[in-house]
Amino acid sequence: MRFLVTGAAGFIGSSITDSLLADGHQVVGVDCFTDYYDPAIKRRNLAGAREHDAFELLELDLAGADLPDSALEVDGVFHQAAQAGVRASWGSEFATYTQCNVLATQRVLEQLVRHAERGRGRVAPVVYASSSSVYGNAEQRPTLETALPAPISPYGVTKLAAEHLVDTYRHEFGVPGTSLRYFTVYGPRQRPDMAFNKFIRAALAGTPIGVFGDGHQSRDFTFISDIVAGNRAAMDALVGGASTGGTYNLGGGSTVTVREIVDMLSEILGREVAADFGDTQKGDVRHTSADTSAAHAAIGFDPQVDLRTGLAREVEWMQSLVDAS
Repeated sequence: MRFLVTGAAGFIGSSITDSLLADGHQVVGVDCFTDYYDPAIKRRNLAGAREHDAFELLELDLAGADLPDSALEVDGVFHQAAQAGVRASWGSEFATYTQCNVLATQRVLEQLVRHAERGRGRVAPVVYASSSSVYGNAEQRPTLETALPAPISPYGVTKLAAEHLVDTYRHEFGVPGTSLRYFTVYGPRQRPDMAFNKFIRAALAGTPIGVFGDGHQSRDFTFISDIVAGNRAAMDALVGGASTGGTYNLGGGSTVTVREIVDMLSEILGREVAADFGDTQKGDVRHTSADTSAAHAAIGFDPQVDLRTGLAREVEWMQSLVDAS
């Protein structure tokens, strides 16, 4: 089969791309290599994919450039492209988030519809990467998808808006579409601005970990391979006609505090890891915890990697980068 992966050079997009290629599928990857973090890291993420004849990379901005017909002639779309980061989404940067997260999503959906209307085949299904940020400080934990979304960051607002676009195009134009609400994804290739990456870098360098808040905040952490499996299962359900779409939580079932993560890193590294605690940042929720029963029932989602195992794998990956430098 042939798939389009947007944000293909990112942490999750590149991992999905590699999984598809490993199973013999063709992949058209799209990325505009923004400078939110070093584009060289993103290009490194695609090093393996670019060795495959079944992989094609398009460097373009989905918010402004049209996809060629060849990129729309696919069996499904994994829409991972977005401007990431809760803390950076305030102020004048909000325009970037609306452009990359809302406008880009609308344009992808619109182009899929118009492509199908031109007689190029049925409209391709979409699996959209949403976020637990849409819930804000949810009153109920574990949180069900039926909880009222109440994002407390501009980033969360844009992710929720894009979810609504997926729903709208499903209802009005028949685009099969599923939104997956990710709960704190970690593992090899994690972005350098994300907490685990920062924590591990500091720990390997022997410097104290910088923590926003008192460390008693908790997260539901989800290993990258489980996120990839959830995406693949959601797409299989859409392509096979078992579902026309829905909205599901993807969480790893490992809800722990930041202080517990620091202790776990100490155990993995075999030495004490120090931490400096600071002020809470605007938009940071206090706790997250996913109820994944709906995803289990609908797409068979069943996370396989426990937190300690997954954290050790990320430590090993980051140590390999240090050794190679």
